[in-house]
Amino acid sequence: MRFEFATAGRIIFGAGVVHKAGALAAALGRRALVVGGRSPERLASLLETLRAAGVAAITFAVAGEPTVAAAAAGSALARAEGCDLVVAMGGGSALDAGKAIAALSANPGDPLDYLEVVGRGQPLAAPPLPCIAIPTTAGTGSEVTRNAVLGVPAERVKVSLRSPLMLPRVALVDPELTYGLPAALTASTGMDALTQCLEPFVSPAATPLTDGPCREGLARAARSLLRACHEPGDQRAREDMAIASLCGGMALANARLGAVHGFAAALGGMYTAPHGAICARLLGPVMAGNIGALRQRAPQSPALARYAEAARLLTGEAAATPEQGAVWATALADELGIPRLAAYGITAGDFPAIVARASRASSMQGNPITLTDEELAAILHAAL
Repeated sequence: MRFEFATAGRIIFGAGVVHKAGALAAALGRRALVVGGRSPERLASLLETLRAAGVAAITFAVAGEPTVAAAAAGSALARAEGCDLVVAMGGGSALDAGKAIAALSANPGDPLDYLEVVGRGQPLAAPPLPCIAIPTTAGTGSEVTRNAVLGVPAERVKVSLRSPLMLPRVALVDPELTYGLPAALTASTGMDALTQCLEPFVSPAATPLTDGPCREGLARAARSLLRACHEPGDQRAREDMAIASLCGGMALANARLGAVHGFAAALGGMYTAPHGAICARLLGPVMAGNIGALRQRAPQSPALARYAEAARLLTGEAAATPEQGAVWATALADELGIPRLAAYGITAGDFPAIVARASRASSMQGNPITLTDEELAAILHAAL
């Protein structure tokens, strides 16, 4: 057996740990590019903390999911301002943008030089600027992953800038930052976290060191996602979801994802649809599609036993079957009010183009079985 495991240089978890950002940043640099989302007022406390620690702060806002143009603009600003570190605070979009900016600020050329799938896929020549990642949602786990997902509008696709060097120097995970999330955002990001614990668990690239976080994350998300939506101030539920997100990020950074994220890469580039909602709606159908294909063509695959264990963790039933786990995931998406794919303008006539793009996505290579075009289309139909 051979495997490796890499994560953020330091993970600090707990209520109120965001207040450590100033001292941590001061140990890494003197001028920080602070990357946030579309609401700059949410950065006010962080900026005050940085300045109190003697760290100058230049802000850069990311409106929506990051694109190659946004990453290029942010890195140009960081170089022009002489920034020597990046502090990213927000949802997965802000964290991915921050990691990409940190990498591109230290490496010359165009973002497409380094992008996979539609770019040239060159390795980073120099280490990125030090990056501190502070998530405000419990979803992507981007604070502990080695990639940044960027939209490429010209290709109508989302792909990754990926390197082990992109792991943040520090991940500050403060569950209190998620208390104010609307229920719909808690639901979609939470389902993304659950998906990112499930897909690495059934992936052929799973290892003993990713299995533990996956099991922990699945159990916590199963017991707490609904409660976090219905009782947003519930401390235990918010902690559970923050840990589930962290576990999913560590797992996907060291194992692989699967067809849910393969589809999400294609759909996110073709339609204006939130990543978490896409993953939430596709999780159950992909589970069902994979389980059916495995039973038909690979009945001895260890992935079937993994799906059965996941079903037990999700449903709480000791005798749960893989199929019951898939039913549970779809029912949860329904109960959380996750829109079906048709809500984003997707039609059955779009399936061939979606399937063709999804088949090329890097995440699809981590699926426990290679699905046919017909099976992929059937999954889309089930989520439509």
